Amino acid sequence: MFMEEFEASTSSRKTKTIYVSTVISIALVLLMTGLLGLILVHAKNLSNYVKENIVLNIIVNEGAKEVDITALQKQLDANNYVLKTQYVSKELAARNLTKDLGEDFVDFLGYNPLLSSIDVYMKADYANNQSIKAFSEQLTKNPLVKEVIYQKSLIDMVNQNIRGIGLVILAFAGILLIIAVALINNTIRLAIYSQRFLIKSMQLVGATRSFIRKPFLAYGIFHGLLAGLIAIILLLLTLYFAQQQVPEMVILRNWFEFLIVFLGVIGIGILISGLSTYFAVSKFLRLKSHDLYR
Repeated sequence: MFMEEFEASTSSRKTKTIYVSTVISIALVLLMTGLLGLILVHAKNLSNYVKENIVLNIIVNEGAKEVDITALQKQLDANNYVLKTQYVSKELAARNLTKDLGEDFVDFLGYNPLLSSIDVYMKADYANNQSIKAFSEQLTKNPLVKEVIYQKSLIDMVNQNIRGIGLVILAFAGILLIIAVALINNTIRLAIYSQRFLIKSMQLVGATRSFIRKPFLAYGIFHGLLAGLIAIILLLLTLYFAQQQVPEMVILRNWFEFLIVFLGVIGIGILISGLSTYFAVSKFLRLKSHDLYR
């Protein structure tokens, strides 16, 4: 009697150890997957931040009335291409240039040669030369506008670099996702392998396949959920420490997108754990008794 209780206790501890190691292994894999998701989110937000800080200078004709310039600015603000605008008067432009030069050029020249302008910041989706060219051509038809100045080469360089970096990150994400699926699948298979004799014993006493699968699937889904929650806690800690070290990262923070990443981590954990458990249990249900020792 004592030996039976000892063996049952040992088996229970062994099973718990296997389950704990399974959850930890899945959580670590999901942590890496979640970190890549956060890198993708930050890369996307950084891309948008850079694009939305590209400035178009709309130079206003000399003698334009303040009320007309204000009306033009409101018209620009209502444009679907425009994120925001900023009016720079002649006086403000002179003060800014004086500050940059370190001397008062207005006193030297005897007059202010600068013109008023409106700085336009484009939405990220339209911060490319094709959209900006069409936008500029439309603006130059306005009698108030003298010219539209922007750096074509800079915009091309920004878009090309962002596109290249994005492709590299996406390729890396695809590879890591495949690795994550393989690692979680192998971890689950090893955990189920330790229960192969129990599965076969239940089958031999007449239990149906669905009846045998049900508790294993429930544990698999629960382990995926638990591992996902552990991974999310670790991801939140990583975000906290990263923002403590690099406070500028706060401009890239988007909690809605972070929430999508966190839900994705939980979803991946549950889906892969559930499917891996289903296929692993099904494999041992199909095996003959003598094949269990191989």
